[in-house]
Amino acid sequence: MKQANPVITAHELTKRFGQFTAVDQISFEVEKGEIFGFLGANGAGKTTAMRMLCGLSKPTSGTAYVSGFDVYRQQNRIKANIGYMSQKFSLYEDLTVRENIWFYGGIYGVRKKKLREKIEELLTDLNLKGEANTLVKSLPLGWKQKLAFSIAVLHEPGIVFLDEPTGGVDPITRRQFWEMIHKTARRGITCFVTTHYMDEAEYCDRVSIMVDGRIEALDKPGALKSHYEADTMDEVFLILARGAQRADS
Repeated sequence: MKQANPVITAHELTKRFGQFTAVDQISFEVEKGEIFGFLGANGAGKTTAMRMLCGLSKPTSGTAYVSGFDVYRQQNRIKANIGYMSQKFSLYEDLTVRENIWFYGGIYGVRKKKLREKIEELLTDLNLKGEANTLVKSLPLGWKQKLAFSIAVLHEPGIVFLDEPTGGVDPITRRQFWEMIHKTARRGITCFVTTHYMDEAEYCDRVSIMVDGRIEALDKPGALKSHYEADTMDEVFLILARGAQRADS
């Protein structure tokens, strides 16, 4: 899919660690407001690729731009214009729900008056008003994940990167989380989501499937199922991953 003004572009983006190629010449574009699924088994290179796009890791070769900023020379500009939810839970567990929102709002540069409004709005949306002064470590995992996502888009970034955000949560919470992602995309925020749950591909506008550091397929879920004559995205993935050589990266 060729976009006139994509918010993410990557061309032959590569990351090597010594002799090991974690990400191998991947090329793609993502448009504004799109839910873009970055799928693959554990070890496929998804997280490494995302870290380069977030300005957290410098590529070995290739080119990439995020919101118009170069991943080599403008990493700090990228970080200031995106939201990011890491694979490992990233909020401060010894701070309360309200304190976490206040802290990250300050980091993101949200003005105090606006931040106070945002805090009350967020607590209401997440049904956490009664838990505002509860330590985050006391919350169930699903609530923690939804809170972390809401904080990642608190400053209304153009793009939010979500690294396996539904890992370890129950199916009902996973579905609720994806409802939050779709609501965010309707606000015009691009959602770049990595996952190894193939059924979650159905919730994305387009998906890429990585195998051994390379993008083996990229299209709308329906188009991929049609092309590979498969009933589910799990079947598509199994067809593509049959020749996978590595287990982790």
